[in-house]
Amino acid sequence: MTHTITEENYIKAIYLLQLTTDKVSTSLLSAEMNTKPASVTDMLKKLRAKRIVHYQRYKGFSLTESGNKKALSVIRKHRLWEYFLVNKLGFEWDEVHKVAEELEHITSNELITRLDNFLGNPSFDPHGDPIPDQHGKIKKIKQANLSAIPLKKTASVSSVKNQSEEMLEMLNHFQIGIGTKLKILRRFEFDGSVEIKIDRHPATIISKQVAQNVYCII
Repeated sequence: MTHTITEENYIKAIYLLQLTTDKVSTSLLSAEMNTKPASVTDMLKKLRAKRIVHYQRYKGFSLTESGNKKALSVIRKHRLWEYFLVNKLGFEWDEVHKVAEELEHITSNELITRLDNFLGNPSFDPHGDPIPDQHGKIKKIKQANLSAIPLKKTASVSSVKNQSEEMLEMLNHFQIGIGTKLKILRRFEFDGSVEIKIDRHPATIISKQVAQNVYCII
């Protein structure tokens, strides 16, 4: 079954919201898509007719098995294109999201299979997000955000939750990227900020908000 670009955007948004909330509501999706609740309701009716979403009164809606499969397909393409743009074309990690959002709607499965093979079948994109394989399976790793990393333990940055251009630009300023090794020297109870040390660079303090969006493996 084919879907419009708008439908694919909704399906992907619902999938990502389901990762962080038990109940995906019309108002929540409306805020995520930056559109009117009435437009969301109309789209949900279309997706329900195509058996992409389930709906239960007072319990919100969720993707069906078919909906999950479609979402993972779109996400797979998005993250493969981000990997390609950063690792093969030299884009910065804060420059690729909008471009990948256009490329994720390409319908050729053969192109995506060849792209995946060309890139060496990567498991994670430039922001540390897992790339679903051709069967929709996702590799998982045990990670924790900087606010939960033990003091003086060497940790390696594995992913970034908030991937806005502003956040990634700030991380670039602190020279923090995927694979960066660092230590938490101190936590400040006053505002939750943390002092970190990266290699030979001087220690620096980052806010609680930034710390909670940077995930690491120990």
